Amino acid sequence: MKSKRYLKNIILEFRYYSCINIIIRIDCKLVMDKITQLAKKREPFLFIISYDKSRKIIEPLKNIMNRDIFFKIDNYRNYRAKPIDKKFFFQKSIVDFNLYRESLNRVLEEIKSGNTYLLNLTFKTPIDTNLSLFEIFRYSKAKYKLYYRDEFICFSPEKFIEIEDNIISTYPMKGTIEANILNAKEKILSNQKEMAEHIMIVDLMRNDLSMVGTNIKVEKFRYIDKIKAGNKELLQVSSKITAKLSYNWRDNLGEILDKILPAGSITGTPKRSTVDIIDKIENYNRRFYTGVFGIFDGNNLYSAVMIRFIEKEENRLYYKSGGGITIDSSLKSEYNELIDKIYLPI
Repeated sequence: MKSKRYLKNIILEFRYYSCINIIIRIDCKLVMDKITQLAKKREPFLFIISYDKSRKIIEPLKNIMNRDIFFKIDNYRNYRAKPIDKKFFFQKSIVDFNLYRESLNRVLEEIKSGNTYLLNLTFKTPIDTNLSLFEIFRYSKAKYKLYYRDEFICFSPEKFIEIEDNIISTYPMKGTIEANILNAKEKILSNQKEMAEHIMIVDLMRNDLSMVGTNIKVEKFRYIDKIKAGNKELLQVSSKITAKLSYNWRDNLGEILDKILPAGSITGTPKRSTVDIIDKIENYNRRFYTGVFGIFDGNNLYSAVMIRFIEKEENRLYYKSGGGITIDSSLKSEYNELIDKIYLPI
């Protein structure tokens, strides 16, 4: 009798989670259809999509005013910039080294087993500051910024995709070094681990674009951007990959986004199995962190990856950060990179 009840419970649980998955898929389709409907009508809108695509926020730009949603995307913004006018403090708790080593070793075992070749491993870190989420958003300097209803903010240096003149472009960012290190640019570009990681991501993003476009090109390979990271400056390595879309891409915009998400630069390769491993190894739910946000301006689309991310949970702030792991990763350097990425660009 006990085994029958156990089997019955397993079946009921299976049916429950199957129903949940069906509901999520239906909801995903409805939201992606909304994206397409707005794009077809050439109506400008903002979109915010979580890492696992389970949560999506789609708002026509005309409805965003006074909705406690603020953004900066390329030359578009819906708030007034303001220089910082108060003293502030910022403290970060450090991820336990032994916990990080254990997680890194599990990733390396998966790599040795051939289940992944590159995996973006992330953690969430408690932080303390006298600044509110909105103040951090308003004072911070970044190419792409988002504030959402006192729940989370990001100030991202990384584009996701942009679509102009029927050309879709993506800009994977892999490779980070402090700018004040002697010969920093030469060191990051000649680092074999960083080179291998970048090549894998470029190949992954080429494959992603091939699902939605034709005439795939790597237009720029491993160019350097300098970004402000608190009291440091970092050099980050990016590439530009393009593809040609059909002239009626706006009539399929929701489907295009669905096919290429989640962003390869913050998952790894091969994407599907790597995402499964991330779900097993990371000790928290990424939610909107490493998702994407952007705008459709009525004609073109611009977007960014949600990295450099702070989220409020039960009135406590958590900073989420990470980096790509390959078979050649060094425990110490990967751990230090995780910590270096926890900063306010003020």
